[in-house]
Amino acid sequence: MKWLDAAVADGTATAAAHPSRIALFDAVRADPDRTGPVARRLLRLAGHPGEPSVRRAAMDLLRSLSGERHWPAALDVALTRLADPDEEVRRTAAHLVGRRGEPGLLLAVLGDLSDPVVRTVLAGALGPAVARLGSDRLAAVRFLAHLENLRTAPPVRWPALDTALLSDAREAALHLEDLACRWGRVLYGLGRERHAYALVARLLADPATRGLGAGLARTACHAWRAAPVALLPLLVRYGGGRDTDPGLADALRTALLSAEARRTHAALLTRLPYGSPAPGPRPRRCPCADPPAYDSGSAAALLAAKPVGIGRLRHATAVFGALLDAGPLTFRQAAQLYNLTFRHPGTVQAECAPLWLRHAGPAALPRLLALMTPRVAEYTVGEAYLAGLARMGRHAMPALPAVGAVIDRRTRIPVNDSTRDAETEVDERLLAAALRARRAILAGPSPVAGVR
Repeated sequence: MKWLDAAVADGTATAAAHPSRIALFDAVRADPDRTGPVARRLLRLAGHPGEPSVRRAAMDLLRSLSGERHWPAALDVALTRLADPDEEVRRTAAHLVGRRGEPGLLLAVLGDLSDPVVRTVLAGALGPAVARLGSDRLAAVRFLAHLENLRTAPPVRWPALDTALLSDAREAALHLEDLACRWGRVLYGLGRERHAYALVARLLADPATRGLGAGLARTACHAWRAAPVALLPLLVRYGGGRDTDPGLADALRTALLSAEARRTHAALLTRLPYGSPAPGPRPRRCPCADPPAYDSGSAAALLAAKPVGIGRLRHATAVFGALLDAGPLTFRQAAQLYNLTFRHPGTVQAECAPLWLRHAGPAALPRLLALMTPRVAEYTVGEAYLAGLARMGRHAMPALPAVGAVIDRRTRIPVNDSTRDAETEVDERLLAAALRARRAILAGPSPVAGVR
């Protein structure tokens, strides 16, 4: 087991894709009862009396392996390390115990421990069972209990629980790093938008809780579209200086992603001492931007070199637009456009649907809208479908309810992206695309040439 000892000691066993890590995981996974030499040695290393770095690495590996399936021996070792001299070892052990321990075990362990870091981690893993700990000696545990009670409480109990949360928030934040995010998620789940704004105002007004207020404000801006408009004046008041707290600066930057907030508070933003605010969401670079110029001859030559069953075509609007401007499509060209429109859902379909409308006429509209309107709220392709509807102009009038639903939502559209700010940017772009589509649909004549 010298290779394992060396890999844990030098940290290579915790490095992603390192051969020693792969060998360790393969050996443990191939051991059905996890009682073989590699598993036993790793368990012993977690209690190594020497360097804390060895225990840290071993405990981290046990946590990762326990995440794949329950490993009782790893849970037993983790329980013994909850009082380890090293804080990182204690924290990792607490996460393992929290993930794999039953609520009864966690409650029993909580009663025996004094370390606030470990107790907070274990309380955070209790789920609904934490609700009974509202009188705990540690503020972070009490906060988690109040939050869990708030999650299921009737509205009549909300004011008392809000007061309890405000009372414990400052001290709880010392050990609960994601306090504001947890709080915001519960408020969002309860639909308490206006209450969230009021709590932000109270937290920001007190210098001792201003950082928490900024965190809750940022979470609110990620959750509700109206939050940036409501909270930007407060964020500028408390965080508009040159020496702004980083948390306030982050919240201000998130609020400025909202186009409506920037429009509403344009005069206020000019007074920021550090110059103009961020311009908002970065525009998504469309692969079809700046297309080359095509005439009917070059467009026909391009399509002649493509198969009838073509699946993608760059600058389809310019290519088919040049042909449709010159006259009807040939049978082969129409077949290519049909395949692009009806056999390839996504951005290709969204771009080609208005072209098919030009070719086939209004009789094709019901089928096209049946394909397009259900997808306008999808964060991956919604912008493209909304742009396609905009190009159809008044002919897309039956799609207005779906477009309006994107515009009228109070909450952000669920998005899976790299960061919460990036997800907010996607929602802002989708909202802007929906507003453009509605304007184009209501503007009058269709911008699709050849369709009256």
